[in-house]
Amino acid sequence: MSLQAYQTAAARAENPREAEYRLFGQVTRALMDAEKLPEGQVEGRADALDWNRRLWSALATDVSMPENGLPMPLRAQIISISMWVGRHTSAVIRREEEIGPLIDINRIIMQGLHGGSEAA
Repeated sequence: MSLQAYQTAAARAENPREAEYRLFGQVTRALMDAEKLPEGQVEGRADALDWNRRLWSALATDVSMPENGLPMPLRAQIISISMWVGRHTSAVIRREEEIGPLIDINRIIMQGLHGGSEAA
């Protein structure tokens, strides 16, 4: 079986929570790798930071939709975190902040996704 066929089959078998967990894992790994890059390797750092910012922006957009089934307080928290991620990412790009807190937030979300899938 080709890798693409395997990935397609695996994606079909995932529930949305598992897919979110996997995506957060990929983005977080990219941030961790970017954190290890020398400051001069801007492109590698910028790519990971942009991917993370786009992930959080997509989450904020999703939870802002009226048909989203999450409780309103959780939706508000996700939007708030998304806004913080955007501001912090800009500060990292300006070299005013570190990548670490972005990794920490993603890990906390992953813990919640993982714990929630076990409870479901």
